[in-house]
Amino acid sequence: MLRLALLGDPVEHSLSPRLHAAALDGAGIEGTYEARRVDVGGMESAVEEIRRGRLHGANVTMPYKGVAARLADVLEPDAARAGSVNTLLLRAGLVTGASTDVEGIRRAWGQLPHGPVLILGAGGAAAAALLALEGRTLSVAARRRAAAESLVSQTGVDASVAEWGEPMDGAVIVNATALGMQGENLPEGVLDSAAGLFEMPYGTARTPAVIAATAHGLPVVEGVEMLVSQAALSFELWTGVYPSLRAMRAAIGDDHSPESNL
Repeated sequence: MLRLALLGDPVEHSLSPRLHAAALDGAGIEGTYEARRVDVGGMESAVEEIRRGRLHGANVTMPYKGVAARLADVLEPDAARAGSVNTLLLRAGLVTGASTDVEGIRRAWGQLPHGPVLILGAGGAAAAALLALEGRTLSVAARRRAAAESLVSQTGVDASVAEWGEPMDGAVIVNATALGMQGENLPEGVLDSAAGLFEMPYGTARTPAVIAATAHGLPVVEGVEMLVSQAALSFELWTGVYPSLRAMRAAIGDDHSPESNL
């Protein structure tokens, strides 16, 4: 039986177990997917379980994506550049760290414009966004400018650093922060001259940023779309089977319980 887990803190309200239960059922694979609230010691134990074959794979969520990158034996290229891992698996006897967030962003982007992009945040989600959108006109803004500068340097992506809270005319805003999970707003005015919104976090209802962007008539991708996209890619890494996105979406329905994608 396949044993999978989500590692993070908090995880109590995660939709991932429901998503992956639907994926397992649809693929006809006997298995379990449990949410584990862990500390760093728990991360180390889980990695050892994977190494010994007691756990067949894991997703990693906030705040341990960087920890997972350090604990893995081998990193896939995107994960190495991002310094961030959201998927762990055993490959050729080695614990391998991957970032399905990168391709998940690309697949969830949908009909958003292909012009300039302003990424808000400087963590693992922002790193994934930089890599996913590499080649476009990119800017990064974080509360601490030094964190944004460090992120750009770490990933090696050609991007400028913008001031936190400053709007950027005609840019798609990528919210790679936790703002919105508990009803928080993005910096005032940042959406006023935007061309669209890619919202990574989500809450029990539509986030304030999604509501504001919709009111402005902007195209929007909500956090659940990225959640499903990256989850399907993780499932494929573990099983070799790409799951039914329709079945995964049906499993969560309209329930947008708090989870960050971060």
